[in-house]
Amino acid sequence: MMSRTFNEELQAYASSLEDGFSAIDDDRRQTLAGLADYIRKSVSGEGQSNLLFVCTHNSRRSQFAQVWLHTASIYYDVENVDTYSGGTETTAANERTVKAMERAGFSVTSTPESDGNHLYEVKAGRDMDPNLLFSKVYSDKNNPQEAFAAVMVCSDADEACPVVHGAEKRISLPFNDPKTYDGTPEEAEQYDHTCRLIATEMFYVMHLVKNG
Repeated sequence: MMSRTFNEELQAYASSLEDGFSAIDDDRRQTLAGLADYIRKSVSGEGQSNLLFVCTHNSRRSQFAQVWLHTASIYYDVENVDTYSGGTETTAANERTVKAMERAGFSVTSTPESDGNHLYEVKAGRDMDPNLLFSKVYSDKNNPQEAFAAVMVCSDADEACPVVHGAEKRISLPFNDPKTYDGTPEEAEQYDHTCRLIATEMFYVMHLVKNG
């Protein structure tokens, strides 16, 4: 399936994700199909599809979604899909999120910042361009300002941002926040669960884009 080589552990992880497609319920499938349709049409019509994932703090779910949809586009060999993330306020990319990505098989390097909002480079393979993760508001200059779909991955941001300026499409796709388990014995397990859930749905989207 892949035209480029993932890290070995990530390749095994990615190859298992299609097994989870059958567990996606019908309502969710309909929403994901709408996202796939947007990607397909924008790539076909404009030659480019930009996806901006939005949650409140841009620290957990939006970071997962940014990385996984980008990874899925590589896996299914769909070109000209760029992914971004942002929040309604700025905090920091959560280290628990990053550790879950490492456990999934991504290579991660970090650049410490004095304000705690570290820059993480997340790579699927040695010769691949990294996803650059740090917390920022959705309107940050590093994000697209027009011609993009805004995908709202938490209910709080969905309610706080009824309009995302510059977006030509807005999609509500909330996930439960693993933050609930911070500091508990279930913390790593729940972050891994959220990581795999988002990965499965992002792979389902790109599977639809690739196969119609």
